[in-house]
Amino acid sequence: MIKRKLMMVERIMYVDSETPVNCVFTAKIKGEISEENLKAALVKIQQKHPLLRARIDDSSEKYPFFIEEKNIKTIPLRIVQRQTDEDWLLESETEWFRLFKDDKKPLAQLVWIKGKGVSEILWVMPHCICDGTSLVTLMHELLCLLDNPSVELQPYQIFSSADDFLPSDFNAEKKKRKVRFYLIMARLFFLMQRKSKKRNLGKNYAVHWKLNPAAASQITDQCKAHGISVHALLCSSFMQAFQEVQGSRAKGKVISPVDVRRFIPEIQQDHLFAFAPTVELSLKKGNQDMLDNARLIKKDLLQKIEKMEARELLWMGEQMHPVVERMVTMMKSSNGGHDVTLSNMGKINIPNDYKNFSLETIFSPTVAFPWLNSNTLVATTYNHQMDFTFMSNEDFLPREEAVRIKDKALELLTVSL
Repeated sequence: MIKRKLMMVERIMYVDSETPVNCVFTAKIKGEISEENLKAALVKIQQKHPLLRARIDDSSEKYPFFIEEKNIKTIPLRIVQRQTDEDWLLESETEWFRLFKDDKKPLAQLVWIKGKGVSEILWVMPHCICDGTSLVTLMHELLCLLDNPSVELQPYQIFSSADDFLPSDFNAEKKKRKVRFYLIMARLFFLMQRKSKKRNLGKNYAVHWKLNPAAASQITDQCKAHGISVHALLCSSFMQAFQEVQGSRAKGKVISPVDVRRFIPEIQQDHLFAFAPTVELSLKKGNQDMLDNARLIKKDLLQKIEKMEARELLWMGEQMHPVVERMVTMMKSSNGGHDVTLSNMGKINIPNDYKNFSLETIFSPTVAFPWLNSNTLVATTYNHQMDFTFMSNEDFLPREEAVRIKDKALELLTVSL
């Protein structure tokens, strides 16, 4: 029986029962797909993942919790007739605002943009139950089952709380003294903040583009030659692009999520999980050398990852539930101290050749955050192409300005290499 309180970070991504924060992940398929196989695949996937058989109860107790729904329906499939190559992006934008409120329906939706010999498949899930790795897992499982319906998936048990991940020598009582101090400081911080009524009232949008295999290969080859990572170079180029386009309004900082599975192996690659610890990375003031900045960013990132105590972070977060609502309110009304949240998911390890179809390409996940600073850049690499989605809100960053930043970053990448 599943019954687990949402962790702090899950609560932040949940926001509340009236605010959708959905991730949409899309694959483009060449060939014919069987609707019968698609529906059968969804049944098997739902049987494997506990959170796809749960709903969120936010009214019975003080804090919202996941609870298993005994008579839950299968994952819904919505079929759309394909008209253009851009339909996937239009349908993504529609699905951003889907509310998963029906207690008898799971926290997932599949959209099939059905064309003759070509389709797009969209996984839609609340961000509070998934990260990028979760989305890749679900797409991989779906394609495997479409190709071979006899494949069996191995179910797993959901953890009961963050305590499950603590080492045996963890001294909770000693840590709680520090937590009480943090809670007092957090409450004082929120009391000192002016209550802002500012909110994003504009339209959320996504700018999408790809780098062809030649351009993507040039970037990866040159990164190796210069001893830098692709992620560090992307951080450096986009922060510099923000500076050149926005001038003094630019912050010179990015927020970079890190896959928690590298720190907590009990959360396996094929498990649904939402928590991604983040690190803040900065440009060196006055340094316009993009490659030099990338080297510094790579070094800083590695040092911060090495020091990261993910298990303790999860536990600490659980002690901060009393201030979560104030944190959410602040995120909805604060400009933040960063230019963009930049998530580089790297190479997507999904096969592209199947018996009756082929996976032509992957589109990076999209999401519409309700935060005032909703700037989000996601990068993926598949089939030798780099794919990007850049999301924000017209009120905070007009689409026209976002396109200028994107163009400047690509120009900087080309010139630097």
